[in-house]
Order: sequence, then C-alpha cells, then structure tokens
Amino acid sequence: MKLGFIGTGKIASSIIKGIINSKIIYKSITVSPRNKKIANQLKKKINKIIIAKNNQDVINSSDWVFLSVTPSVGQKIIKDLNFKSSQVIISLISTINLSNLKKMIKVKADIVRAIPLPPISLKKGPVPIYPPNKKVKTFFNKIGSTIEIQNEKLSINFWAISGMMASYYEMLRVMSKWLVNNNIKKKDAQKYITSLFLALSEDAVVNSKKDLKFLVKESQTSRGLNEQGVRELSKAGFYKSLEKTLNSIHKRLNK
Repeated sequence: MKLGFIGTGKIASSIIKGIINSKIIYKSITVSPRNKKIANQLKKKINKIIIAKNNQDVINSSDWVFLSVTPSVGQKIIKDLNFKSSQVIISLISTINLSNLKKMIKVKADIVRAIPLPPISLKKGPVPIYPPNKKVKTFFNKIGSTIEIQNEKLSINFWAISGMMASYYEMLRVMSKWLVNNNIKKKDAQKYITSLFLALSEDAVVNSKKDLKFLVKESQTSRGLNEQGVRELSKAGFYKSLEKTLNSIHKRLNK
C-alpha cells in the first residue's frame, strides 16, 4: 500500500507519526512539499517517506490519498487534480461535505471523511469516519479508535467538538500559570497539571458507559473544594458559555 498526503500540517504529520509507530504495512508515504520544514523532518524519521514535486505527484504515487489542507485551499486545488477511481481518498477537511468532494474529485473512488486529532501520533484518540468503510475503519483502528457514522449531518457534531481542542489546552495553560504565579516552578506546574488531567481522562474512559453525571457527583463532597469549583463556575456561566461556543462552531460548519 502506497500512502500519500496532500498537505503536511499538524494533523497530517501526526497521522504519519502514528503510522510509522504502528503495525500498518505500507510501501511508501509520499508527502506534498507545501510545508518543507515538516516534510523534511518526517523524511529524516524513515526512508520510506518521499517528498513529492507537487500535489499531482502525490496522487500519481499513491493508492490512498489523504486530503489534509484547509477548506479554502481545498476549494482551490482539488478540482484541478486528477484522481484515480481505484484510489481510497480520505478527506480531513472540515467544511467540504461528501457531495461537494465527489463533484470536485470527479471519479468514482472510495471517498471517506475522517476527523483525527493530534494524539493520533501516539496511536490514541477517536477517529469518526463517514461513510462507514471497512478498509478505512481497520486502518484507523491501528492508530486510534474508529467511530463509524451513518449520517453525514451527525458528523458535524464531532467536527464541532474537535474545535475545542485548543480551548482545552488553554485551560491547562491557565491553571499551570496560576501555580507558577503561586511560587511553583514552571516545570513542576506543567507536569502536575498535565499528569492530573491525563489521569482524570483515563478514569473517565474507564467509566464511559456510565452517565458522566456520576463522575461529577463522585468527585464532590459536601462543602468540599470540588463542590465549590463546580458551583462557582456554573454561577459564572462557564458551562453555558462552553455550550454556546459549541453551538457557534456547529452553526459555522452547517453553512
């Protein structure tokens, strides 16, 4: 299997790193030269990585093609590229739906939309895909956890949640900075915050079949610190603002 990536940004490089450290069998990974710095860094990791001359060269050299560009770039370049009907095309583009992708690609290939996130480089994290595809499901299960979606409109909900990744990291940064401002060394502060939230996330995964209200309740004691935290953030409108932001991102994706 020959893999190709059009676009070599954060998500593309994360997938490639995940592939390199997985049991996926491949002959080569061809990447576009768009981001030369990242392309060269990837090439140094393994000799199976090839830097293409251009985007069409990526397609000509690949059995599977990953579209990992921004929506605006995708609108400009995809329609002028020549794909093959024998290829599997995986789009990581948030706002170009399947119907428009088919029109732009012009051949009857297997086209799948996927939503991987940077932790895929560690072979971790969910990967929603639409439409369901056995080959693509098997592929992503080797570097993450595939979730097959039956309705494209529902996939927008997952795209909206993916838009909260930076917000989560910002929350960690704020708490870490608070510790630093209170005389904790930055190295220790960041180690504590990241390790704490990793542990909390793992606990949440173990209990994911239960209603998450269970964890909220279990982590509080009467008049305790966590009860105060939830109460004050709720009163300040923190959680309502979170929902409002998700609605705003969702609305943007529906345009």
